[in-house]
Amino acid sequence: MHLTAVSLAFVAALSSALAVGPWRATTYDFDDSSGLGRQYDGIGGLSGGGATSKLLVNYPEKERNEILDYLFKPNFGASLQILKVEIGGDAQSTDGTEASHMHNSWDENYQRGYEWWLMVEAKKRNPNIKLYCLPWGFPGWVGQGSRNPYQVPEVTADYIIRWINGAKTVYGLTMDFVGIWNERPYNSTYIKTLRKMLDARGFSNTRIVAPDGAWTISKDINKDPALAAAVDYIGCHYPGTLSTDDALKTGKQLWASEDYSTYNDEVGGGCWARILNKNYAVGRMTATISWNLIASYYNPLPFFRDGLMTAVEPWSGNYNVDTPIWLSAHTTQFTQVGWKYLEHGAGVGLLEGGGSYVALVSPDKKDFTIIVETMSHNHSLCIRPPLPAYDVVPQTMNIQLKGSFANIKELNVWYSKLGFDGQQSIMFQKKDALQLKNGMGSASLGMDEVYTFTTVTTGDKGQYDAPPPSKSFPLPYSDNFDSYAISEEPYNLAPQTGSLEAVSSNSARGKIARQTVLQTPAYWCRTASDTINKSLTVIGNFNWSDIYVEVEALVGKVNATDGVFVAARVQNGGCQSYSAKGIFFFVFPAQQYYIISYDLARTQQISSGAVSSEVMDWNKISLLVTGTTIQGQVNGKSVFNIQAPKMTKNGFVAIGTDTYGLADFDNFMITTASDGRRIMRENEERAHAKAKHTLYFEPEKH
Repeated sequence: MHLTAVSLAFVAALSSALAVGPWRATTYDFDDSSGLGRQYDGIGGLSGGGATSKLLVNYPEKERNEILDYLFKPNFGASLQILKVEIGGDAQSTDGTEASHMHNSWDENYQRGYEWWLMVEAKKRNPNIKLYCLPWGFPGWVGQGSRNPYQVPEVTADYIIRWINGAKTVYGLTMDFVGIWNERPYNSTYIKTLRKMLDARGFSNTRIVAPDGAWTISKDINKDPALAAAVDYIGCHYPGTLSTDDALKTGKQLWASEDYSTYNDEVGGGCWARILNKNYAVGRMTATISWNLIASYYNPLPFFRDGLMTAVEPWSGNYNVDTPIWLSAHTTQFTQVGWKYLEHGAGVGLLEGGGSYVALVSPDKKDFTIIVETMSHNHSLCIRPPLPAYDVVPQTMNIQLKGSFANIKELNVWYSKLGFDGQQSIMFQKKDALQLKNGMGSASLGMDEVYTFTTVTTGDKGQYDAPPPSKSFPLPYSDNFDSYAISEEPYNLAPQTGSLEAVSSNSARGKIARQTVLQTPAYWCRTASDTINKSLTVIGNFNWSDIYVEVEALVGKVNATDGVFVAARVQNGGCQSYSAKGIFFFVFPAQQYYIISYDLARTQQISSGAVSSEVMDWNKISLLVTGTTIQGQVNGKSVFNIQAPKMTKNGFVAIGTDTYGLADFDNFMITTASDGRRIMRENEERAHAKAKHTLYFEPEKH
């Protein structure tokens, strides 16, 4: 056995592991003489499903650019090769709603949402990155009176193609791939219709990935030549590195079109490293896409920190570069989309001592890369599916290059080791080159390691200075919405149902925030109460307990909601938003009525009664929560001061509407309970002074 510098460096570190089991020395051939395997389609991240990049948008510019570099810049960090985004549908789709480009059939607007911005930034850094779009939900009108987006296939296809065309004409973005409906039933007629209409409108190069769920479409593709012609790639979610015989029989490229979804600590990094290799070594999947791209949404909304990196504090600029970034780099910095895998048994397979290896070659065969992983079972568990038991032991890998690679004299080496049991993780470290004699070299492999052996010389571990320190959500907090572009979603306010955007008030108020959804969408989330017809937008710190919130709200005449609310201690966001608990203060101006409820659905009412509110005008709604006491005002006049002993102990602040429909918000503020008491006293004094002025100086009536 020919030991090299790269192997000798780890002998001492692995001495304790040797006692567990014997070293296994096995020779693995890397040979293209009999041909090549499948084309490599890339590694990517997914923004959406939903609102997972929400907090990234308003990061300070310096830190935001650093984060984007870690994700997309070639030879720097993750160097992602695919960016998948949600086609917003005004529907809750995991961590929030993303705005549709067509709230209504008569409405078309390509300034809404932040996926456009993200795709533009990704393309700036890597012009070769592939773009992939997919809907999770649809505005209610798309179903033409139903909540089924396949009711009229031409309507839904037109809706999707308008988004693709908007990306092209407004932002110069070409969609390489489009999906069907995330993890929901596919419809063969719709898929064929979408393909036909894409071709007719000049988007024949936008290829269809289906179904973005399970492998089950494979049987239909094998039976239906027209469907087979329409579908270019079969996309499965969380396949557990396994494909099916039916999928392989189609001859299509197979993708893990959504995978990972695991907390991004060392175990999460182990999950990602393992599936990046084994998705091809076991399941012959040629692309793997992480849900999500970046965990940039409030804690504890669902699946917190299940991203390649974490950025949840735009107010401080703090962010974390987590292990999946560097484990991605082991593949992405040393391959390109369009390379080919070697054949199984000739450069792709499972290691004798546990783990896996894959090898890829450039089209001109000038560059060659091997990626090896030895992730142990308990240190590489993904959130789903369950992982069958297996063993990994320290081993020696003899690399034997043959065919076109036989004359390679050395391979550059990059190394990572996940740290457990008090060990420090080593992430993406360049080691001495592996010297080859007669095409043969050896490496000692420990457990929970990743190696890249490559002819590529351009790899680099990008580095910025440490980001600013973490800080809590700032109080007091206020927003009058004047700083936003028209149609932009207000920062930090995270819609869970409904959709908010900045609009002109056509008055001295300047810009305001408007809830714009008019009817129940075709939801992705499936809950027992998903027909609740209300909008909910959360903000702040889930640990808030004693807190004050106020907002000015207007309920108009046309397409308007019935009422508006402010809320505190709000729990159950994401797909459980419909069962949200907290303290909700609803005001119905037209009825001059209020309701206090423990829940958004208003099934657990605390109090209700008449309230003097301005009909068809702005009303200031104020809520103070301290201990088990809640106090409320409308326009500075006290409405209630009562005990609510069953209320939740902590949660977000929220605003929203009692029914879908238009409502406007302005001069939103959150502050501490102590400041809130003072503000309420001042509100009462102003209201009292205004009432006296009206009483004594009302003009004479003739």
